[in-house]
Amino acid sequence: MDFPMKIPIFAHKSHLQPTTYMQHFNEINNIRGIAFTVAMLAASLLTAPAQTFIHYTTTDGKAWQQSKSRLEGKAATAPLLTITGQEEGHEFRAWGTCFNELGLDALRLLTDDAQQEVMRNVFAPDGDLKFTRGRLTMNANDYSRSWYSCDTVPGDFQLRYFNIEHDKQNVIQLIRMAQHHQPDLTFWVSPWSPPAWMKINQDYPVVSSRYNRQPKEKDYLLFEGLGPIDEQEVMTAGQQDGKFPKRLAAQDYMIQDPRYLQAYADMFCRFIDLYAEEYIPIDMVMYQNEAYSYTAYPGCAWTAEGTIRFNRDYLVPTLKKKHPKVKTYIGTFNTNRLDYVERIVDGLRNEVSGIGLQWEGRENLSALRQRYPELHLVSTESECGNGSMDWRAAEHTFHLLCDYIGHGCDEYFIWNFILADNGQSSWGWKQNALIQVDTKTRRHRYTGEYYAVKHFSQFVTPGSRMIGYYPMSEGLQAIVFVTPQQKRIVIVGNSTDKPCEASIKMNKKYLVSQLAPHSFHTFVER
Repeated sequence: MDFPMKIPIFAHKSHLQPTTYMQHFNEINNIRGIAFTVAMLAASLLTAPAQTFIHYTTTDGKAWQQSKSRLEGKAATAPLLTITGQEEGHEFRAWGTCFNELGLDALRLLTDDAQQEVMRNVFAPDGDLKFTRGRLTMNANDYSRSWYSCDTVPGDFQLRYFNIEHDKQNVIQLIRMAQHHQPDLTFWVSPWSPPAWMKINQDYPVVSSRYNRQPKEKDYLLFEGLGPIDEQEVMTAGQQDGKFPKRLAAQDYMIQDPRYLQAYADMFCRFIDLYAEEYIPIDMVMYQNEAYSYTAYPGCAWTAEGTIRFNRDYLVPTLKKKHPKVKTYIGTFNTNRLDYVERIVDGLRNEVSGIGLQWEGRENLSALRQRYPELHLVSTESECGNGSMDWRAAEHTFHLLCDYIGHGCDEYFIWNFILADNGQSSWGWKQNALIQVDTKTRRHRYTGEYYAVKHFSQFVTPGSRMIGYYPMSEGLQAIVFVTPQQKRIVIVGNSTDKPCEASIKMNKKYLVSQLAPHSFHTFVER
């Protein structure tokens, strides 16, 4: 009888009969089969969906309570979402925030230890929020202490006097404190206003106000005298007759002379160079913040034609020549006039890498995602509220986080991460922040908005994929991610006055939870 070559393992048992050899051969193969089965079972256990989740809950009275949840065989209510495990999803790339002077002033009210605590919690890789991106402004923004410009010399087309000395003494100090905890921070930049000498009104705002010195006579420039300006019409946000703004600017406030347009494009490059010398890397540019808010603080109105002309003929080619690795995005769009936005993006589709949206721009997300699938969508500024820093503001921010990311945004930026008291600006309006500092006690507190963000950014790391979204309906909202480590993250919010049960179907089982009134929930697969 012929035997397999592996039989010599029993050669020292040469006195055994051939049938005994065969018995041993079969026993060995049986053992190997059992071992293979055990190995496959172990592998299947490792790759099978986990049955337990860590459950984090936040309400107005109690933040970040921890418990455990298990997948169950059935649910009493219809599931908000069904996750099969086959979803391709949409990759999420980064969480970030903006850097401004009033934030620095608020932080400096705290003790050194408290400052380190705050910055670690916001930026450190092992902190709460894990922000890795920063938004900058060239020249002053509405949360600077007052107006300033990087170039105050009229006609300086060669940029001989362009500098960032003001920034070095102020906002760059705040950036340094963040970099201490997150050395790999990267940044993007958008101006609120060009230098005043580059604008048709020769001033930093768009319209006059008691908070600036622009003569009221110049207000006619906005609509070229076609009717008076209604104060409600030029508010920073808020629809009139379903559209924002109710009327669009009749002309570009940026002077359209080629010398001015080229010098302005060169300013972006010079700004990137000077910040690089400070070890602050800028990898993305947007030409203007909120071109459709006609503001009393720093701002600049642009038409569709002016926007296309500047980006296509000046900014994009100049960046490609001097900074080929810096991406140009078009934004920030804060208007829900979809046809106007599409006209601009159509004119720049082959020139830009993405679209930045905030405020009313969010209403265009679904249409833009469908029309421009190749372009990245960025939530450039979470809505800033009215200085209340209360739970209602937190619920609104939670809703925005779900809605922007659920509709395809792959980066999300908070505007103010820290402010003092009611967050009032130098131009008289109030805003919210993730962290509020009391100027009298010099103590800080983490607002509800801080925890709204933490319920996302603590676990949804860059590279995670959004695989399911349940838009707001009857006060409930849910979104599901899978991390690069293949762990599922389920985030649910209940903004109603009543407790309720909510479930997410996962394959053939259900993640079921009792949701307290006005609560945030994050479930992290173990």
